[in-house]
Amino acid sequence: MSAPSDPAAAPEDESQAPPAIAPVSALFYRALGFAALGLGIVGAFLPLLPTTIFLIIAAWAFGKSAPKLRARLYAHKRFGPTLRAWDRHGAIPPRAKLAAVIGMGLSLVVVMLTAANPWVPMGVGVVLTFCALYVLTRPSA
Repeated sequence: MSAPSDPAAAPEDESQAPPAIAPVSALFYRALGFAALGLGIVGAFLPLLPTTIFLIIAAWAFGKSAPKLRARLYAHKRFGPTLRAWDRHGAIPPRAKLAAVIGMGLSLVVVMLTAANPWVPMGVGVVLTFCALYVLTRPSA
């Protein structure tokens, strides 16, 4: 899901411009971008719904279908620096890492308290462990 280093910069020549895509594909990517953006906005207010991953998906989808919308995301005062750090270096801010790991831990506790089958929390625990390891091993922004 990586994109050009500076989404606000215009290509120097036409050979660097993103390739044209079919109108149906552009519509799909734009709809995916708006859906991810909507989930990201909701996630900004709901504690257990992630925000940044949905904004990364939105930026990726807009990069394929609506570069101006992608540039607006990257220029956003609050979320732009995080998106640019991820895009350029695969970096996650330390506070975001902490919030992600705490959220995963709380989610696992909820699953452990509500699952009828004991295998479900074990499976979820394994998946969340690998997710947490991935987040924690990314560079810090």
